[in-house]
Amino acid sequence: MNAVDVINKKRRGEALSTEEIEYMVMGFTNGVILDYQMSALLMAICLQGMTKEETVQLTRIMRDSGETVDLSEIRGIKVDKHSTGGVGDKTTLIVAPIAAACGVPIAKMSGRGLGFTGGTVDKMESIPGFVTSMERDAFIRSVNEIGIAVIGQTGHIAPADKKMYALRDVTGTTESISLITSSIMSKKLAAGADAIVLDVKCGSGAFMKTYEDARELAAWMVDIGRGNGKSMTAVISDMEQPLGNVVGNALEVREAIDVLSGGGPKDIRALSLRLAAEMILLGGRSGGDRAKAEAIALEALDSGAALEKFRQFVTNQGGDPRITVDQSLLGEAGFAVEVRAAADGYVTALDAMQVGLASQHAGAGREKKEDDIDMSAGIILAKKTGDEVRAGDLLCTVYGNNEAKVKTGAEEAHKAYSIGPDKPEQPALIKEIID
Repeated sequence: MNAVDVINKKRRGEALSTEEIEYMVMGFTNGVILDYQMSALLMAICLQGMTKEETVQLTRIMRDSGETVDLSEIRGIKVDKHSTGGVGDKTTLIVAPIAAACGVPIAKMSGRGLGFTGGTVDKMESIPGFVTSMERDAFIRSVNEIGIAVIGQTGHIAPADKKMYALRDVTGTTESISLITSSIMSKKLAAGADAIVLDVKCGSGAFMKTYEDARELAAWMVDIGRGNGKSMTAVISDMEQPLGNVVGNALEVREAIDVLSGGGPKDIRALSLRLAAEMILLGGRSGGDRAKAEAIALEALDSGAALEKFRQFVTNQGGDPRITVDQSLLGEAGFAVEVRAAADGYVTALDAMQVGLASQHAGAGREKKEDDIDMSAGIILAKKTGDEVRAGDLLCTVYGNNEAKVKTGAEEAHKAYSIGPDKPEQPALIKEIID
């Protein structure tokens, strides 16, 4: 068996055997299969797809490429949450404290940014002093003591995925149901949670552009999770435009704090409450009653309990809890460029992917896997789909610490806006719940 034969087989659209998948994945993990060979296979998979059986085997091999976490020492039903990636998606920073404040143990491993989407670990690292790595005993102790710990994926958990994830980010091979399914579920199955809530995005700013593709991805992940003994729920949500009003790491932390403090944009608040309720439901805190779970989540948010849990969480992982009252501690960008409307009308569309790319090129994301991120870079949206505008009105402001990058980001952000004479219908934020 050799890499070229396996690549050619998949390029022809043929199904790979378990042995062939294992040869490529483990060979790449161990350094025998080179970056350019795995890149070729990933591209072939993106173009030709994989069968469900191939995806099941790929997920299993990636899960078993490293350690699996035993969370049995943590009291209660451990519930994890994962988003398939979107623009402005800072829900973990809101949902995890809400669920933890309601008694659901949150022992979560999160990832970094992929393509034009942001990563929870990058956002958390924009908090001064925050540590995203933790030894196993400290991780378990933190969850038992304060109910929550969120860390980055370690090299010991699904190392095959970690290497493939970084390669996909820079080779244009992110948009594949099989690769997304295996990437997410290999980590989630290895991470040891009892139940998982998935937020599956659909639209221009998601890997799945259509509702049909998002539903297929959700169904695949739910099936694979249940087949491995996990309680599963998938929420399909809209990503035609960015979630919330900001995109970028430190900016998104600020908006998460706004929501936890009782404010924030309606869309990010509504989705966060929905996801938190599903976690409370799976965590056995509402007696199987979804309406009761919704009420419990809302009470935790409105009472300030979730914000206090966020403070505990930040403090416990070395961060400065003063950010909840003084957000200037998150840092300020050195440059800002405003984007203004050229005509009267309504914002008929705000292309989430284009906004994500603009934010990435302003410095908030990676173009190469070795790139550093400008934590202060990003975009504040003044207008979104459905808003009325006049010529000269502010549409958005692009921030960053590299003037040339900020100007490039502003030019790209302008392309994200479509303005026309008629007010458009707003798409439903939550499309479906698969449980």
